[in-house]
Amino acid sequence: MQEYSTPGSVDVAPDKNLTTALWDHEQQHGTKPILSYRQGSGPFVDMSYAEMAQQVRRIAAGLMALGLGDGDRVCLFSPTRYEFTLFDYAIWTAGCATVTIYDSSSADQVDWIVSNSGAKAIICATDDLKKVFLEQAGERGTCEHVVSLEAGGMDELIAQGAGISDEDVQARAKSVGHDDLATLVYTSGTTGRPKGVELTVGNFVWTAEQTEVVTSEVINSTTSTLMFLPLAHIFARVAQVVSIEQGSKIAFSTGVPQLMEELAMVRPTWMFSVPRVFEKIYNTAKQRADADGKGKVFDLATKVAINYSTEEQAGKVSLPTKIAHSVFDRLVYTKLRDVFGGRTKYAISGGAPLGERLGHFYSGIGITVIEGYGLTETSAVATASSPGSIRIGTVGRPLPGSTIRIADDGEVLIKGGHVMRGYWQNPDATAESIDSERWFHTGDIGTLDDGYLRITGRKKEIIVTAGGKNVAPAVLEDGIRSHPLISQAMVVGDNQPFIATLITIDPDEFPRWAEEHGKSGSVADNVDDEDLKAAVQEAIDHANKAVSKAESIRTFRILPADFSIEGGELTPTLKVKRRIVADHYESEIEAIYTK
Repeated sequence: MQEYSTPGSVDVAPDKNLTTALWDHEQQHGTKPILSYRQGSGPFVDMSYAEMAQQVRRIAAGLMALGLGDGDRVCLFSPTRYEFTLFDYAIWTAGCATVTIYDSSSADQVDWIVSNSGAKAIICATDDLKKVFLEQAGERGTCEHVVSLEAGGMDELIAQGAGISDEDVQARAKSVGHDDLATLVYTSGTTGRPKGVELTVGNFVWTAEQTEVVTSEVINSTTSTLMFLPLAHIFARVAQVVSIEQGSKIAFSTGVPQLMEELAMVRPTWMFSVPRVFEKIYNTAKQRADADGKGKVFDLATKVAINYSTEEQAGKVSLPTKIAHSVFDRLVYTKLRDVFGGRTKYAISGGAPLGERLGHFYSGIGITVIEGYGLTETSAVATASSPGSIRIGTVGRPLPGSTIRIADDGEVLIKGGHVMRGYWQNPDATAESIDSERWFHTGDIGTLDDGYLRITGRKKEIIVTAGGKNVAPAVLEDGIRSHPLISQAMVVGDNQPFIATLITIDPDEFPRWAEEHGKSGSVADNVDDEDLKAAVQEAIDHANKAVSKAESIRTFRILPADFSIEGGELTPTLKVKRRIVADHYESEIEAIYTK
């Protein structure tokens, strides 16, 4: 058994809650811009601390006028937008708890979250989302207040609270303590109903305080970011709170299709995302280089960047690598940094392991990737690296004041102020996850080296072949996805004689590949095409180099369509739901082992 505790935790003042920093900044830095948003296709418009604070107070007054407070749950059914942040803070100000719902959720999912949480109000960003709610959940009558922002719901709510003074609102905000519920976040889950994770004000504030220590060089009053990840996810919510507490301006993207345009407009100094987005940016750059006839130059530049970062981490960069890196910095790396707006120095990656290949690549081109690790149940952040203590391939050390333990079976256990109170109205599930000593059992497999955590797989995802070989899918899948033609890979082979994989083709890359190779039709029309299979085999051969022969992939199947959130195969943070995919493609998996 291994264990590591990080010293240096910050003591959280007993009277500090999630809105305290907002009021302090209003008084001390009222004119400083803190939020920035776009309406339509126009420029970004800034909102100062003073403007944000006043909007939050007035929305909170509206919620109080509805009779809400004292831990009442209020659902936020919305994509990422600045109003989400205003309502999140207003809900906390009114003494309520935010229940987040992804805007991609189905009527059945919304029904479950609203009814299970016992929410008294739901804030819908659009009329269409309101219709989704009313389609099923609205029939129950458990939710007393339904607000549509698109239909002017914010103004109506503010008008309702006109009779409540700012002093009364501030008094309510001040009354919120560490033991109060801050949010319910429903885990996406791969089977069964999602569970509501109870995070208290104390959980949230403690996590933010410790995260600020680790990320102070990245997130501070001189920096800025572009928010495009779903705020319904706890990762983005913690980034939101830390940014507002530290004075790092948040610009809100209008959507992934506009991401490249808006990165150029905002020019953020740091960004945060899940590994799939960093992978996609790399693959797109590779694809464009190949299309322009510069593929060999790009490949060499990639190799040099990885070598430079690897040697730098080892403590000394060789002269040949320095010279080559300097040349490619002018020819290639500058253009790659321009994709992020040209000012981005740091990128925070979470939600899944990024992989050493991409970590070294981005570091080598001049963007330091800071990996962290955590779960909804640990308030998003359990470990993190600071710029001066990065070990690529690991997810950093535990937050100050917390402990990571590796159990005898390799499972990662976590203890600290960030661990959830429990699962909402589900004591059995809580008891299964948090033991009598308050260790949270993550279900992840990992190792510790001088306190640095390396995640090697999921306990439930470890594949055991018929020959008894334990195989962690992540290293193989990461290697396969490095090929620009591949979108997703899911390794299979539990209780089978060999390892195989299901492959999906990148829908953005396929048309270029098809034209180059004289193919017609869709991916579905070409799943048995020999040239396409040969390209996939190249990716698999590359991935197999990282494992032993017994762990290597023997065969594969190309699927007719990519995995999607809408199809249920991906979580909103783009993780593959293995059991769902296995169910959807049961016949394909069966065919692999019966032919």
